[in-house]
Amino acid sequence: MTGAQRIPVARIGRSRVRRFLTALPALLVVITAALGPSLATRPAEEAVGIPFGRPGADTLLGTDRLGRDVLAQLLYGGWGLLLLAGVIAVAVTGLSCLLGAVAALRPRVGALIEGVADFAILLPAVLGILLVLTAWPDAGVYGLVVVALLFGTPYCARVFAAAAAGVAASGYVEAAQASGETLPHLVFREVIPNLREVLAAQLGLRFVEGVYVVSTASFLQLPTTLGASNWAVMVRENSSGLLLNPWSVLAPSLAIAVVAVSVNLAVTSFDQHRPRRWARGSESLGPTGAESPVAGNALEERG
Repeated sequence: MTGAQRIPVARIGRSRVRRFLTALPALLVVITAALGPSLATRPAEEAVGIPFGRPGADTLLGTDRLGRDVLAQLLYGGWGLLLLAGVIAVAVTGLSCLLGAVAALRPRVGALIEGVADFAILLPAVLGILLVLTAWPDAGVYGLVVVALLFGTPYCARVFAAAAAGVAASGYVEAAQASGETLPHLVFREVIPNLREVLAAQLGLRFVEGVYVVSTASFLQLPTTLGASNWAVMVRENSSGLLLNPWSVLAPSLAIAVVAVSVNLAVTSFDQHRPRRWARGSESLGPTGAESPVAGNALEERG
C-alpha cells in the first residue's frame, strides 16, 4: 500500500472515531434510560426525606418537592420519553420522505405540499398541541404522534421534495419514466434510495422535534401516558425548589439537552464524512445500454 493510499484510510479511521465520540453522550443517556428501572435502588414514588433535600450519601441528587429520590425518578422517567420521540421521528421522516419523492415526480402534488407547509410553519406548534390534546383528552401517546405528524410532516416533506428534485431530473429516472415504470417503482426504487443522506439528517432532526413535542406536552400538563416521573414533568414540578436543590431541575434538563444536542451533532458529523453510495437504480443501465450519469459519478468516486 502506497503512502497516498494510507492517508485516506487514516482519515476515515479518525472520522469514524470522531463520529462515535460525538454520538457517545446520547448513546449513554439512551442506554441509561432503557436500563433505568432495573438500575434504580428504590421505587420512583417512594418518599425518602424532606422536600428538596440536599444531595447526600443515600440520595446522590437529593430529593424533590415530595421528598422522593431525584436519581430514582431520573432513572424511571426517560425511557418513555425517548421511545416516543423515536417513534415520532420514524413516522414523520418516513411519511415526509414518501411525500417528498412523490412531489418531485408529480409537480401538482409538490405545489400542494408547499402550500400546506407554508400554513403549518405559520401556525405555532404549541397551539396545535393545545388544540389536539385538549379536544382529544383520551388520545395519550396517539395524540402526540398525530400532533407531530400534522406539524412536522409538511415542512420535512418540503425538504425532501427539494432534495428529490435533482434526483427526479436525472437521466436514469427519465429513462425509467420513458420505459413506462409505475409511480411506486420510481419512488421506492429510483428516488428514495438516493436520499439516504437527507433521510439520516432528517431522522436526527425529527427525533429532536419529537423530544420537544413530548416534553412540551408533559410540561403543560396535557394528558399523556408517560407517567409522573417524566423528565419534563420533573422540571415543571420541581422548579419552585430550584434554589433549595438545583439538581431536581438540572438533572432532567441536562438529560434532555444532552440527547438533543448529541443526536444533532452526530447526524451532522455522519452526513459530512459519509462516503457516497448510489442506489441500485442509479447504477442500472438505460434502455439503450448507456451508463447513467449517476453511475458514472459513483465509479469516479469509488475509483
